Amino acid sequence: MKTIRKFTLVAGLLAMSVTSGCTAFNSFSEVDALNEAQAVGSPFTQALANEYRTFANSELKDMFDYPDALHFARKGLAAASGDTVLPEPVSDWNLSEAHLLELGAARGRLILAYDLGAREVAPELSARAQAKFDCWIENQEENWQNDNINACKNEFLEAINQLEGSLAPAAPMPVAEPVAELSPFDVDANAPMAVENAMYLVFFNWDSSQLGSGALNVLDAVAEEVAANPPTSINVTGHTDTSGSTAYNERLAVRRADKVKAALMERGVPAEMIQTGAMGESDLLVATPDNVREPANRRVNISFN
Repeated sequence: MKTIRKFTLVAGLLAMSVTSGCTAFNSFSEVDALNEAQAVGSPFTQALANEYRTFANSELKDMFDYPDALHFARKGLAAASGDTVLPEPVSDWNLSEAHLLELGAARGRLILAYDLGAREVAPELSARAQAKFDCWIENQEENWQNDNINACKNEFLEAINQLEGSLAPAAPMPVAEPVAELSPFDVDANAPMAVENAMYLVFFNWDSSQLGSGALNVLDAVAEEVAANPPTSINVTGHTDTSGSTAYNERLAVRRADKVKAALMERGVPAEMIQTGAMGESDLLVATPDNVREPANRRVNISFN
């Protein structure tokens, strides 16, 4: 949180203490409410509420950091109600340039893991990684308790390393059979890839058609390719994993394809160039039994003609 926001909250609390017999710091309803809250929602949001409960109480009772205790208690209450709560934006904190870069890269790793389905695959580990990232950035802004900074940072790195290891690795590229050496006249090494060979994948969180940061980066690349080498048409096909009913998944696949089409149009791709379709759970990238949440199958395929 920016220093000015923290200063404003502290000033308000000090003013309260003057008018209420110096008892303002004895009542923090958000922390109390979080301690009593019964978390609902997904396994991830419930685990995240528990992580923020621990963090907020530590800030309040051990560190006497009242503004940050309230801030993280509010995040915990939002998570306890089932809302999506993201890790702290690095731009909201007063950090040196070096720390901005370091924490920005760390947050990027976490968001990418989320885009690949980490919150569904490993909800408790994902929640721990987010809470430790927020702990790291909060202590880094204060920049005086090196033991706390290093502890939060190291626990985040341990969690994100485990989290990335828990995600399904990308399928290995097939090894081509050796061929006879070609003459330089047989192929143009500088020729662009044929548009019909281009394929882009946009992945989604479970039961969602919202585009994450990783998906938006893919769509930026698609728009750039279309502008540089316009195809005749673009195929946008929605897919789901096997969790949920077939009929529901068909509708979800349509929503995902429509969302991608809209995002491409926002990036300047002509609407008449885009053809949408939906396969639901009938064309899996990774074969699974029914009712399996598989991040690789929650996708939209983009190809060119």
